Amino acid sequence: MTTTNGARILIIDDEPQIRKLLKVTLQAHNFEINESSSGEDGVYQASIVHPDLIVLDLGLPDISGMEVLRRIREWSRIPIIVLTVKDREEDKIMALDSGADDYVTKPFSMGELVARIRVALRHVAKSANEPILQFGKLVIDLAQRLVELEGNRVKLTPTEYDLLKILASNAGKVITQRQLLQQVWGGHHNESDSHYLRIYIGHLRKKIEEEPTRPKFIETEPGIGYRFLLQD
Repeated sequence: MTTTNGARILIIDDEPQIRKLLKVTLQAHNFEINESSSGEDGVYQASIVHPDLIVLDLGLPDISGMEVLRRIREWSRIPIIVLTVKDREEDKIMALDSGADDYVTKPFSMGELVARIRVALRHVAKSANEPILQFGKLVIDLAQRLVELEGNRVKLTPTEYDLLKILASNAGKVITQRQLLQQVWGGHHNESDSHYLRIYIGHLRKKIEEEPTRPKFIETEPGIGYRFLLQD
């Protein structure tokens, strides 16, 4: 089982100063660090080092970070956090749809990156076959399709439950609008049908959030999708 302390992280970034900053900071948080300065070498390092998590820059000198992501996803589910240029929303969506677990925009806060890394590692540490998911006072019984909040049954429609299940099963990760639409409503839906999501997410928040306008469970990633927040 992966834990945050001592986890091995592979940094794939062509900027020496960024790699140095990441290495020094992450080592100070007790992570073991491996580095790569190109896409091709990054894919190779991922295959021989077997890291617990990868921090991947999308702008690489040989092959794109997106291609690195796709290649690694052909054989591994290693958590991957991508570094993207600020305000490139389309890059974030493409990376998430291609299998990235999360993203941090440049220039980025090291505190935010460390927090994202810990969330991704905590998600991996949870059993994928866990029949019961618990987030504070919210309990989701996947086997029985039951949801309870503070010990009381929450009545959800099939669509609301499917949305909650997908989000909660990927707690800590951003799930794009496209991913949610295709998984809940089928492949014939795309981002142009995002109003379906807004409506159902609104219904869900009214049923599970203490204050729907200030959600603690389902967070909106504007223009991209939604993230179910891990609870301490």
